[in-house]
Amino acid sequence: MQESKQFFPHAQRGVSLTGLIFVMAVIGVVAVFAMKVFPTYLEYKASKDGIIAAKAAGGTVVEMQQSFDKNADINRIEAITGKDLVITKDTGETEISFAYEKRIPIAGNVTLLIDYAATTAKNGVVALKPDTAAR
Repeated sequence: MQESKQFFPHAQRGVSLTGLIFVMAVIGVVAVFAMKVFPTYLEYKASKDGIIAAKAAGGTVVEMQQSFDKNADINRIEAITGKDLVITKDTGETEISFAYEKRIPIAGNVTLLIDYAATTAKNGVVALKPDTAAR
């Protein structure tokens, strides 16, 4: 025998007001978090592109730093400057690296700390500045 399903046309379906408020609160927190983190990520990507452009420009260490600084002025990079770059020639080819921390205030005394680092080296190893390598 086949059972028939009963259909209740007036049965309520959907999300309750409490559920909707909870979901909207979670979406709001995620949106605020993303709005604070996303600009720092864009700055990091611009910095990474800047060291690639500085390496392609070539020249002396000072010329590569100036090339990065010009790129930083155009792309609004404020986290690092050309003097913060680590320019090495260990493998015979010039490699440029940088590493920095970005602190993002979340609420009150809560802060998010993100470590950004990039290099033009194919092995992906970020060179440290001589003064920080001794620590």
